[in-house]
Amino acid sequence: MRESTSEPLNVEPLNPAIVGIFTGKHMPSISSVKTQKQGISRREFLWLTSMSAAGMLAGCAADPITGRKQLMLVSEETEIQIDKKQSPHQFSADYGTLQDKALNNYIGATGNKMAALSHRPHMPYSFQGVNATYVNAYAFPGGSIAATRGILLALDNEAELAALLGHELGHVNARHTAEQMSKGVLTNAIVGGISAVAGTQSAALGQLASQLGMVGAGALLASYSRDNEREADALGLEYMSNTGYNAEGFVGLMDVLRSLSKHKPSAIELMFATHPMSDERYQTAVDAVQTQHRTTKKLPLHRDRYMDHTAGLRAIKGAIDALQKGESAMANAKYNDAQKHFKTALKQAPDDYAGLLMMSKCLLVQKKDAEAKRFAEKAKAIYPQEAQVHHLLGFANLRTKNFEAAYQEFKHYDKLLPGNPNTTFFKGFSLEGMQRIEPAANEYYQYLQTVNQGKQAKHAYQRLVEWGYIKP
Repeated sequence: MRESTSEPLNVEPLNPAIVGIFTGKHMPSISSVKTQKQGISRREFLWLTSMSAAGMLAGCAADPITGRKQLMLVSEETEIQIDKKQSPHQFSADYGTLQDKALNNYIGATGNKMAALSHRPHMPYSFQGVNATYVNAYAFPGGSIAATRGILLALDNEAELAALLGHELGHVNARHTAEQMSKGVLTNAIVGGISAVAGTQSAALGQLASQLGMVGAGALLASYSRDNEREADALGLEYMSNTGYNAEGFVGLMDVLRSLSKHKPSAIELMFATHPMSDERYQTAVDAVQTQHRTTKKLPLHRDRYMDHTAGLRAIKGAIDALQKGESAMANAKYNDAQKHFKTALKQAPDDYAGLLMMSKCLLVQKKDAEAKRFAEKAKAIYPQEAQVHHLLGFANLRTKNFEAAYQEFKHYDKLLPGNPNTTFFKGFSLEGMQRIEPAANEYYQYLQTVNQGKQAKHAYQRLVEWGYIKP
């Protein structure tokens, strides 16, 4: 994972003797002093001790795959709770789940058949497609698994889809994210919450997401090791074979990824950032299919069934390709080029929610706020139950000083998708613009409970001082 590229502005620690007037609690110190003992940071120390206090340290646990004891500091219940809290933000960052219910149900049915035969069939699995156009699939530790439109378009049959979902199931069943958390690899991501933008497709897109107060694609996902990938490959092969698929689908998936890495490297950048690929990994899969899974070669690939279910998606493939080019141009700060690509995409698919929001973002970064708002309003009419559009509209309304409208959009976003501290700040900023000082101060105070550095934190702190709610 990468940290946000925006430069943090240090805010002086608030006096711990001052009682918070809103919650009756002391304002926490924002000191970043490192704990010297054993070289762990203060943040890591607090995270581990808070988990212990909450009864979340599991200690030694049985590996669900091998049955052997393993050091595991994260309980299964914690995995599920982290998933419930974080996965909705990632799905929204990826423009929400597919509106094509038939395709989404098909993806779910394919995954659930394998999940029932996995090593952890009791987990609360869910499988969905998301509207993002970059090429990726990912899993959260509690079993929430998603595949982007970009990778769904690259697949050729249902067996390849099963291979993709089976691989992600392998990560969940082997508890790879929990393993990384136990080693402290993901500590900062969990402690920092969703305010940190990390692991995005590029530093530029990450910075843009940060400016808009949003979560960048991939921000909350684990980056797996090569050993993790090998284990997930083996498990994916096992699950798809046991479910009745031709294991050649797994080799087909590997060929798809290798081909995309050569011809569309920018589209697959995040996929390989989180799922490292290698010739050795590919050859291992080929050998496994030729040996222990050779009997599955008589089983079906179900190409026709896959083509039938993805017909609607494939009908707008040209638009998806143009959106991929537009995102690549955005990542390189070529906003005029990006706008042209998004315009091309929207000519073919004028009601595409993701395309409309990509265009809105592109216009916002160019400070074409009125135009950006028009595209976002159209997206809202198409997919009002998806949260991201409300955040963008709130931001666009702030830019045009329509503070009441901005507040209502941020409030609605927070109702649909609670837990983004930036939304709390923007609600406070909107209320400040309306001269509603007391509720604005309350939002700023709540924001500072979670975020204590950066320009927004400095603004919130200074306003609380100016308004006399805290002493400097």
